[in-house]
Amino acid sequence: MSLGKSLRSLLDTRTLVKDVARAGNLRVIAALVGPALRGLRLRAGERPEASEIQLQHRVHFDWTYDRDLAEMARLFEAAKVSQWNATTALDWSQSVDPLDPQRPLLPDEFMPVATLPSWRRLTDSEKAAQRHGLLSWILSQFLHGEQGALFAAAQVTEAVPWLDAKLYGSTQVADEGRHVQVLQQYLSAKLEKTYRIDENLYVIIDALMTDRRWDLKFLGMQIMIEGLALGAFGTMRKVTPEPLLRKIFEYLITDEARHVHYGVLALRKFYEEELSPREKEERAAWAFEISVLLRNRFLAHEFYDEYYGHQMSRAQWDRLVSGSHLVGVFRETMFRRIIPNLREIGLITARTRPLYRELGLLEFEGGKPAPQLTAAQMLEDA
Repeated sequence: MSLGKSLRSLLDTRTLVKDVARAGNLRVIAALVGPALRGLRLRAGERPEASEIQLQHRVHFDWTYDRDLAEMARLFEAAKVSQWNATTALDWSQSVDPLDPQRPLLPDEFMPVATLPSWRRLTDSEKAAQRHGLLSWILSQFLHGEQGALFAAAQVTEAVPWLDAKLYGSTQVADEGRHVQVLQQYLSAKLEKTYRIDENLYVIIDALMTDRRWDLKFLGMQIMIEGLALGAFGTMRKVTPEPLLRKIFEYLITDEARHVHYGVLALRKFYEEELSPREKEERAAWAFEISVLLRNRFLAHEFYDEYYGHQMSRAQWDRLVSGSHLVGVFRETMFRRIIPNLREIGLITARTRPLYRELGLLEFEGGKPAPQLTAAQMLEDA
């Protein structure tokens, strides 16, 4: 790593630590500093072929096999009949030309760079190449997130203490494997371009993988990351005219709706019955810090390095993307899913409510949580 990149990574780590210190919970800060150092300082996500994360969590065997969670059992039945085959359910023979300037995969208003004078000077082919690059970056991060979701679902299935939850969890592992398959296939066969994992997404996945507590894996993945996915998938389904990609997002949204429902059912029960007020407040602070990371951190630096690193500083780029229409829509749809679910499981507390208000996120508190918001309603809303 060059000296300049090393210095920048240290600054990025300092900024992230500052971001995650807003709630003032030292336990939460301590839990996130290690992942931040590995992801931003050591650049673990930049290794060309693979990364290894040391895991430390307990596996819970239930020798009673009691099945007394009726709502979770119904969700398991729904998941079994909702399985789909990514190989046969989608028409992979459809032609996709990501470089065709007459059939853009993303509209100009969803290109953060479309406001720059340099964008207007580009040829149609050059604009198409950048649309191709940004869409590939977005879908690459979806792919990396789904791999994280696959591993987290497997961990939670091992660790969750109720048999009905374990049975449902087994269907989510299958769902996430299918999501990895379909996104990898679209990126490789249709776009022929894949970006490495965003450094900040790596930090969040590292934090989820390495925490010993199963409910934090649940909270981070089922409520936060899956909430992000629902918002982002819905936005992309709405804005892209490409029919195969729209159909992929339709299937993904239907699965993700069940996953969020699962998280709300399990965490609502656990937080109401098992946690002390101090433990619950720590979870509330942790959820807020992850919200800050999700709100501020997905800035397409890999796309910037490829196309705009020679034109502007990273700070200028971050301001441009943060204020863009694309990120604004992503944030709105994401938190319209996340905040009501945090309220439903009791994690919008007297201490964290003012912090969410400061970020302008409390406007979403009155929305419908899972399971009140169905997959069909999510598709319609998207």
